[in-house]
Amino acid sequence: MATSPTLVETDIPARLDRLSWGRFHTLVVIALGITWTLDGLEVTLAGAVSPALKESPRMHFSNADVGLASSAYLAGAVLGALFFGWLSDRLGRKRLFFVTLAVYLIATAATALSWNLWSFALFRFFTGAGIGGEYTAINSTIQELVPARYRGWTDLVINGSFWIGAALGAAGSIVLLDPAVLAADLGWRFAFFIGAVLGLVIFLMRMWLPESPRWLMTHGRAEEAEAVLDRIEAEFRARGHRLAPELLPIIRLHARRFTPLGQVATTLFRVERRRTLVGLSLMAAQAFFYNAIFFTYALVLTDFYGIRADRIGWYLLPFAAGNFLGPVFLGRLFDTIGRRVMIAVTYALSGLLLAGAGYLFAIGALSATGQTVAWMVIFFFASAAASSAYLTVSETFPLEIRALAIAFFYAVGTGIGGLVGPWLFGALIDTGSRWSVFAGYLLGSMLMLAAALIAACFCVAAERKPLEAIARPLAAAD
Repeated sequence: MATSPTLVETDIPARLDRLSWGRFHTLVVIALGITWTLDGLEVTLAGAVSPALKESPRMHFSNADVGLASSAYLAGAVLGALFFGWLSDRLGRKRLFFVTLAVYLIATAATALSWNLWSFALFRFFTGAGIGGEYTAINSTIQELVPARYRGWTDLVINGSFWIGAALGAAGSIVLLDPAVLAADLGWRFAFFIGAVLGLVIFLMRMWLPESPRWLMTHGRAEEAEAVLDRIEAEFRARGHRLAPELLPIIRLHARRFTPLGQVATTLFRVERRRTLVGLSLMAAQAFFYNAIFFTYALVLTDFYGIRADRIGWYLLPFAAGNFLGPVFLGRLFDTIGRRVMIAVTYALSGLLLAGAGYLFAIGALSATGQTVAWMVIFFFASAAASSAYLTVSETFPLEIRALAIAFFYAVGTGIGGLVGPWLFGALIDTGSRWSVFAGYLLGSMLMLAAALIAACFCVAAERKPLEAIARPLAAAD
């Protein structure tokens, strides 16, 4: 590797991509990917405890209050993603791992101590900010450390692990919301302490993680990047992996401390405007689809099917299983058949199935069990679709703006689709009309179908390609 004060010549990206899957990658996935499990736990608990918050002698939430609190969480996630994404591109991935996790830990513990709607919404806002910040730094790092040929399946499964957290939250809610176990105003508080305890474990797991060599090399710290990669390769050799000496492709970069926001805007809205259209379409559609339905899942079961609050967890468990199994079984097809085909197909199927199931719900043809089975099938495909949206925005933009690009798409997509969704569906459920709720399902269906069409036309064929080949670094030297 040759370096000068302003120019770096390195084969670090090629060395990272030539690695086979090893213990290092498994530990990275566990230590970082567990964030999605944490988010799944948070979102599921928020949905499962909503009936308990309505019945709480202190909180007395209405359906609209539940929707407001959910929107506060999403608003925090949006702003947290933008702020911490900006910091991650400037200060590094590793530093932000601990800051965002600390924000989450404090806020979720504080949620358990809420005394009214506004304190609950405020603490949920900061909990969301921590999770939103986690998304940006961690998505960036996973993309930058995982070899190209494993990137699609790995990213989808990691995003799908959200539903492991959802299952834990559902199982926990079965016990914690049982009035025979805990008083009505205590069970939901203990539920939120689960997230804080899990966060402490994650904090310790991340201590050994290195900074991203790709981030280091673009910020004039080539020697540090080389040292990090040397340690990674030494561990591979110690475990019997053979890394033969070979000439690998060299990349030449102008070192920079940060990327000006003006250049970020130019890249997103002028140079790569087609990719921006794809990213916004995918993120907004899946955010509305998921957040609108999932945040109000428990309300549909209680208000239309008469399911008791302490029984909601039993219906969430199979729903979570379908969501996790979708990325696991479909994920490898995104690396073999390809991104464009699989993204378009999963989005289209999700939209069509939701429209069909929504109609059956409207005419009263489904029982609570039938509704759950329908959602399992729909979200088997929708989970893979939503995960592919995060994959797309994290691999199709240049290295220097990766975290901020993820934050931008997450923020705008969630702002368009996620903030409105829970409030809208909460209001539709309050009408007591199945046909009103069906209208909301149709809106989600149309958004998914529109995103499928855009993906089929403009999605990037990024499967098995190095990140630097998909999106040329802004600092690349000619």
